[in-house]
Amino acid sequence: MTKLFTPIEFNNVQLKNRIVMSPMCMYSCMERDGSVTPFHETHYISRAVGQAGLIMTEATAVMPEGRISHEDLGIWSDEHTEGLKHLNEQIHRYGAKTGIQLAHAGRKARLNSDIYAPSAIAFNESSATPTAMTLKDIENTIESFKDGARRAKEAGFDIIEIHAAHGYLINQFLSPLTNKRGDVYGGSAENRYRFLSQVIEAVQTVWNGPLFVRISTNEYDTNGSTLEDILYFVRQMKDQGADLIDCSSGGVVPASISPYPGYQLKRCETIKEQEAIATGAVGLITTGLQAEEILQNDRADLVFIGRALLRNPYWPKAAADELGYTVDAPKQYERGWR
Repeated sequence: MTKLFTPIEFNNVQLKNRIVMSPMCMYSCMERDGSVTPFHETHYISRAVGQAGLIMTEATAVMPEGRISHEDLGIWSDEHTEGLKHLNEQIHRYGAKTGIQLAHAGRKARLNSDIYAPSAIAFNESSATPTAMTLKDIENTIESFKDGARRAKEAGFDIIEIHAAHGYLINQFLSPLTNKRGDVYGGSAENRYRFLSQVIEAVQTVWNGPLFVRISTNEYDTNGSTLEDILYFVRQMKDQGADLIDCSSGGVVPASISPYPGYQLKRCETIKEQEAIATGAVGLITTGLQAEEILQNDRADLVFIGRALLRNPYWPKAAADELGYTVDAPKQYERGWR
């Protein structure tokens, strides 16, 4: 059997293969209430039909002011739970597990309301300047991540991923580029990690399933977090019980990036080797052969597929064909997949 289609287990949750639908914002809550829509059902369920092992929702806001846009999914209210529960039930019918990415956009929120960040620094010239968070704001936000995790459990998610990448709120606390605080949440790497540490602790009071964390492993700025900082953060996450580090990059400050196939893999591989923790590879992984090479060479434990799954909901079938492996078809599609 190819490694791409070998099951893997995280904290008593088994994925049938190593293919993850990467979280990707859809900006489709047209009522602006954060609720699941028919589009979300079609979008996510079709990738489960296509046989991805794990379907991860887009960044799902734990507070209304934590949305990237007014059209984002939300989990800040108990009213969101029923729609997410129904979505999970449908995805599970096709043998896929479900994950939710709990998120807060911080200064990168583009909303018609006040926005918040560790420090009052705008992302760029066209962005609003955020309000620097008070200690009470921080406390309330941590509690909102906890409440989001509780609702995720009630909705039937199998895995929670904390979004600490791409320059959103948690990443803003981690990075010296965006965190200029003079209190216990700013300055040293230890202090900059404190907010994420407390988010993880709060989530774990209501959640005992697999916990993933997405981080930006490279900030593409010499004044940003160093590789040593990143490895320190990963070490702390591992000690706190994180099951996997989802290794993305960028987004903290405007930067010129020239992506190429597997461009984020080097640091993903370094984290896996040096910190002995499972990792997820993401970024221009487009073929079954490429995904198989990553796994066979122990560069990562899961492959997160983004744009390729937008182009083809049945990417796992295409990857299996490429590798000479027969993937199980949904009963309704068997005569077309033979």
